[in-house]
Amino acid sequence: MPSLDSNLFPLWLVQVLCALFLAITFLQSGLDKVIDWKGNLGWLTGHFAKSPLRGVVPLLLATLTVLELAAGAVSAAGLVFLVLSGATRVAMWGAALSGLSFVALFFGQRMAKDYAGAGGLVPYFLVSLVALLTLRG
Repeated sequence: MPSLDSNLFPLWLVQVLCALFLAITFLQSGLDKVIDWKGNLGWLTGHFAKSPLRGVVPLLLATLTVLELAAGAVSAAGLVFLVLSGATRVAMWGAALSGLSFVALFFGQRMAKDYAGAGGLVPYFLVSLVALLTLRG
């Protein structure tokens, strides 16, 4: 961690906050899917009932769950590395997985014609892009 009066401290703080935000977002979302698999599957089956994805909802949910858990775990590990050593590479990969997760979610929302839901993902996606830009080595 840079000293508080260092010019590098604001950048480090942005990196830490982005990694923390992404870790919380995806660990919570992924764990919710694991804990309430039936509820999520039921809701998503209805959500995609009139879309071309209707026949593959269980596969998509499983894929998204793994992707979200990976994004959250790698972001959390990256946060630890950032705080303990200042190393950014692991957090950068967490941000990359997070961005990929948001794109997958965005694709699903668009396919389900839930345009408001897709639009609501944009600020989250931007956080992952800010993280990628600030964490590049």
